[in-house]
Formats: sequence, C-alpha cells, structure tokens
Amino acid sequence: MPFHISLDGHTDLAARIYRQLREGILDGRLRSGERLPPTRELARELAVSRNTVAVAYERLTAEGFLESHVGRGTFVSADPVARSERAAPSGIGVRPIARWRSLPVPLGGDRSAPGFDFRVGVPDPALFPLRTWRRLVSQALRPSLLPPSGYADPAGLEALRVAIARHIGAARSVRAGGEDVLVTQGAQQALDLIGRVLIEPGTRVAVENPGYPPAERLFTALGARIVKVPVDAEGLDVTALVKGTRLIYTTPSHQFPLGTPMSLARRTALLAWAERNDAVIVEDDYDSEFRFSDRPLEPLQSLDRDGRVLYVGSFSKTLLPLLRLGFLVAPASLRPALRQAKQLMDWHGDLVTQAALASFIDEGLLARHVRKATREYSVRRDRIVAFVRDELRDVLEVVPSSAGLHLCALMDPHATVSVDSVVPAAARVGVAVESLSTYGGTRDGLVLGYGLIGSDRIGEGLSRLGECFSAAARS
Repeated sequence: MPFHISLDGHTDLAARIYRQLREGILDGRLRSGERLPPTRELARELAVSRNTVAVAYERLTAEGFLESHVGRGTFVSADPVARSERAAPSGIGVRPIARWRSLPVPLGGDRSAPGFDFRVGVPDPALFPLRTWRRLVSQALRPSLLPPSGYADPAGLEALRVAIARHIGAARSVRAGGEDVLVTQGAQQALDLIGRVLIEPGTRVAVENPGYPPAERLFTALGARIVKVPVDAEGLDVTALVKGTRLIYTTPSHQFPLGTPMSLARRTALLAWAERNDAVIVEDDYDSEFRFSDRPLEPLQSLDRDGRVLYVGSFSKTLLPLLRLGFLVAPASLRPALRQAKQLMDWHGDLVTQAALASFIDEGLLARHVRKATREYSVRRDRIVAFVRDELRDVLEVVPSSAGLHLCALMDPHATVSVDSVVPAAARVGVAVESLSTYGGTRDGLVLGYGLIGSDRIGEGLSRLGECFSAAARS
C-alpha cells in the first residue's frame, strides 16, 4: 500500500527514510508480511538516489524489521516486533461543550453475545432473507442508478419513497405519498433531523417516562430542556404536559419500554393539546409491524388534521440494524427545511441499499418477511409470558402488550427481591436481561427481548433466570 514519507530539508535523507519506515512498522501502519516498493521505485517517488533508499532498507533489514527475498522483493518482517498502537494527539486542553460531556459514551458494537440473550430492540439476523437481499443488491448495481450530477436527492431514492408510502399506507393507515417521505439512516437520524429544524437551545421537549433513552440524549445534545412525562395504562399522561412545550416525543403504538398502546381517547387528547399549545408531536412507530393480537389502533399521523405530527419509522427492527434504513413522514411546511438539513448532514444515503429495499417492498417480500418473522416471534413471546406467569407469578406481572420485539414484567410491590440484584446475577450465568430502571420511571421490573434468542434456547435461559430469582429470595 502507498506509504507517506516526508523529506523536508536535505540532511541525512537515508536516516529520515529509515526512521519513518521504522515508525510505520512499530505502530502497525506497515503490517507483517507487507511488501515495500523496490528501491528504484521508491527513490523515483521521493526524488532521491537509489543508494539513499537502499541504505535505509539495509539498516532496517539488519535490525530485523525487513526481510529481503531474491526475486520477490522486500517485506516487513514476520518476526514478532514490539509494537505500539498509533493514536492521535490526546488534546488534553480541548474539551466539548458542557452538554456533550454529560452524555454517556456509547458502547462498541463488537461486544460478545451472552449465551442467553434477552436484550431489547434487536431482530434475529437468522430470519433475514440474505440470499434474496444479495440478489436485489446485485440487480441494483447498474449504471442507470447513478445520478447524472453524481449526487442524489437528499430525501432519498424516489422509488423507495413511493414504496414506503404505499407500504405504511396499507400496513399502518398512514396518510402519505412519496413526496411526503424522507429516507434516513435509521430512526435516530430522523430524530436528529427533526431536532435540527425545530429545537433551539432552551426549547422545551417532552419525552415519556419511562422512555427511549437515545431520543432523550439526542434532544439534550441539541440543547433542549427535557420534561419527563409519566406513562400509565393508557399511554402518555397528557394532563402532565407542561405549557410552553414545543415538541412531544411519544411511542403510541407500542410504548417503549412498557409495551402498552396509547388509547384512542388519549391520542385525541394529545392532538388537541398540541393544537392548543402550538406544539409538534414526533410519533415513533419503531416496531409495531410485529403484531400478535388485536387490531392496531390508528397512528396519530392518520388522526392528525392540523399537520402537527411527524411520523418516524425504521427498518432496523423489521429487517436489520446493519442496513441503516429509516424514514420520516413530515407535513409540507417542514419538508424543505428537513431536506436542507439532510443535505447538510450527509447529502443522501446509500442508493444501492435504497434501490434494493424498494424492490424488496414492491415484490411483496417485506410483507412476506414480516409475516414469517411475526410467527416466530409470537412463539418466543408466548413461551416467555407462560414462564413468567407460571414460575415467577409471585414476583413479576407481565404488562399486557400485543406487538413488538420485547415485553415488560413489573415487580410485585410487596416482593422482597430486587431486580437490581437479579440482573447482575443472571449475567454471571450467561443470561442477559435488562432492568426497567434503565429506561426511567418509578416501577421496578424487567424488560425481556426475544429478537436475539432462538426458541431452542429460551427454556434454558428462563430456567437460569428463575434460579437467580430464587437465590435472591433466599439471600
């Protein structure tokens, strides 16, 4: 691979070449077994004599950093050499603004998976139709996909926007055409775009409590004043909203993390409150595609007659988070600003992936995948519900819900066991579960996901979890 060597000045050029190659080997930029350019070629690139480069190579070879093979070339030595990680300057005197220093550092995505994974919000990658997706991506890689100007519409590929509008119109009764849809890299980018065009420092933003932490952290990072609004059996408590609130973030179809849907009366009250107080509602419909019973209530967006609801959706739950595909349906008054914000952020997303998804929807493959995945998730969900009701009924009560990739179970107020002691104990025996307290609120409980754990492992995982509750009760 090309390797940059600086030769500013004219003194001891061979030593300069030697030092920079040596540093490259020690910090890993030049890896073991990597071939260096011939001395004649490197000398020509650096505008020095061939002998100057040869002297540097000979010294590195003598010290064991390089190996020379007649007829093949010069290579970085395969022998173990003390190496150090290359890193940027620490920047001790440089600090972000205060609100960024208070936010938690995100964890990397390469964490090892536990043996029994009940974590929340991730679908089963084994259910993803990879072979079909590979075919669609291959079909999408064609010259006609390339935009004449080199860059595409910030709102996303038109074919995908039309397909999304048709899909959510049929599946969720959302009122939208292709021109109303803006394709994003996941729901989180959709929320970021909304925040950029609606939130100024000090803007009051209401979020559910318990609720979705990434949304709250995002709005905080944009300078919002967060107001946490309690949630009850009917959803967000509209009477607890504070006057002067500019934006309300809610998950009405499948409240996160409790799982309860917002009642029709509460939806109507929320829309009326927003109209009276000149507020905007962000409706996050994050995983309501997977429904196990009951007819779904109409989304807020379909009930909205005043253009105050922004509808956010994601394919991270229905397909894979890896694809980074989501969308935003916005009223006409906000679309120009949202397009401008999208262009300034990343111009547009991956057109190949967007084209593949458009075909996936148009060919009926998304609907088929959702039906298949729903059947599988329903089996997993039913097993968890049955176990909690049969084996843990003295300490936990399942919160009724009929959709999504997780369920919530609340602790009995009179139970002597603490979830905060059970969760780490479960982790020690390979069971990953999450405490409801992670998401706020005042109730103690567990949030159990069933997207990542296969049906064949649920029984053993729940059995180990039950033993942790028993051990906590004894102690």
